[in-house]
Amino acid sequence: MTSQRQQNSTSEAAPVGFHDHNHVSCVETGLAMAEAKCNAEGLRLTPVRHKVLEMLLQEHRALGAYAILDRLRDEGFGSQPPVAYRALDFLVENGFVHKIERLNAFVACAHPGATHSPVFMICRGCDAVAEASSAVDSGALGDVARAVGFEIERTVVEAEGLCSDCTEKA
Repeated sequence: MTSQRQQNSTSEAAPVGFHDHNHVSCVETGLAMAEAKCNAEGLRLTPVRHKVLEMLLQEHRALGAYAILDRLRDEGFGSQPPVAYRALDFLVENGFVHKIERLNAFVACAHPGATHSPVFMICRGCDAVAEASSAVDSGALGDVARAVGFEIERTVVEAEGLCSDCTEKA
């Protein structure tokens, strides 16, 4: 979701994706953090991986692998599915991108470098995806897990509804 007003203001309170923020800075920061992590850990952020991450950072909505592949083809990269899937696997494995299970699509991580359990709010009106983070062991799920001696290692919460812009239009 990229409107002009998102590019011109900043707000830290709302999840990234549904609020006004400096979108250019958001993309630049995400790419810089990925490059820094790759340099620090000896990982290769190849041109294809960089381009896929850039595409996802620019969107704030989930893109499927074939939509990414189409864009890569338009940018002069390979046109075979493994090109996109290998890049996505690397980006997910290293925490730069998350997979939205419900949509079988991918979104750039809004909190790169932070250990977190993502909470995704998916707008069914405009397809924007906002990411917030939550503690793995908090809330009712954490209480139930502790009660039965279960240690939660990873959770992903996906909620579908309408963002404020789409709610206003409805």
